[in-house]
Amino acid sequence: MKQAMPARVALVAGLHADARRRTVDRLLEAEPGALAIHHDLGRIGDGEVYRVLRDRWGTVERTRVDLVHSCVSCTLRQDLVPLLCGLAERGEHSLYVVEAWDTVAPRSVAEALTATVVDDRPVTDWVRLAGVAAAVAADRLVADLATTDDVDDRGLSVAEEDDRTVAEVLAQQIEYPTCLVLDTAGTAGGPAPDPERCTAVLLQLNPAALVVPPDREALAAMAEGGFDPEAAAARMDPATAQPPDSCEAGDVRTVTWRRSRPLHPDRLHRALDDVVAASLRSRGRFWLASHPDTMLAWDAAGASLSVEPCGPWLAALPDAAWDLVSERRRAAAALDWCAEHGDRCQCLTFTGVGLDARRLTEVLDACLLTDEELAQGYRRDAGSDDPFDEIIAAAP
Repeated sequence: MKQAMPARVALVAGLHADARRRTVDRLLEAEPGALAIHHDLGRIGDGEVYRVLRDRWGTVERTRVDLVHSCVSCTLRQDLVPLLCGLAERGEHSLYVVEAWDTVAPRSVAEALTATVVDDRPVTDWVRLAGVAAAVAADRLVADLATTDDVDDRGLSVAEEDDRTVAEVLAQQIEYPTCLVLDTAGTAGGPAPDPERCTAVLLQLNPAALVVPPDREALAAMAEGGFDPEAAAARMDPATAQPPDSCEAGDVRTVTWRRSRPLHPDRLHRALDDVVAASLRSRGRFWLASHPDTMLAWDAAGASLSVEPCGPWLAALPDAAWDLVSERRRAAAALDWCAEHGDRCQCLTFTGVGLDARRLTEVLDACLLTDEELAQGYRRDAGSDDPFDEIIAAAP
């Protein structure tokens, strides 16, 4: 019987290839009429991409895909989306499982499958994104969130200038989906997995997700639902995220540092190494005394920290400009609002194993302006440079 459009699509991402493949295998077994699609990007730097189609019995087709520009976005735009639209029109399969390459962010694939225009029509006329999952190997989770390796160190880069870290890739893969598949199979000779600790880490990094084993029933339920890419993007946006104040399970702890006075740029800069090293993952928005109108985004995983401007604080905008700001952004600002500073605030969340929240809070509090500095107004020391000036000046 020909399947109706839009066809169901389930996306499975994950840095840990064995765990991801086992998840896809279980999903194919759960739905005998399913077809998996995987783009092997291992040689994308040489201009070679291989598309692999398989069902529950094995490989159906392996085809080299020639791209004008060798990049992930080209692969999605020029091959994956048109392929899915064509398959949906034929209606031969009940479910299409897109298995993303190791270091591909699920967000990029999900948005391509929901926002692309094909022949002047939305791609959603052909396909419906029913679920997004990330598969994680329990015996590698904590180590890979703490590693200093770049993806290139492991031969997993997907572009010439792919300078992302393994920890950064893994954190973003965990924080976007609504389903996290925890694979406890382990590696022969490797460390014994700790499912309880891993579950706590996953849930504290992504409280909106359901953590499941690579079980047919659980995965079939994921592929029957729906996925809202706008809500997922808002959870990851430092300007709109509203994390819980604290959470603790065993030795895994999350704490959110909230304050309503600005940070001194020099003291913060000197403390960065200590602050980043205190946790596996930290993220959020912060307020710098030397740039009072600019919201800054904090994104750290492992030993790597990224600081970027993400637009003005709403309190720095004229009232007429508020209509140009998204409803989610206005709602987040309203929750942070105070009469004196508007939505300017510190909101940084830290998650780690054995996290010393008291010590971390002391270090961060010492970076805030003192009462005397607040009373006098912030001033740069004569002849000194602001360590954050270059970052903000380089923003588009």
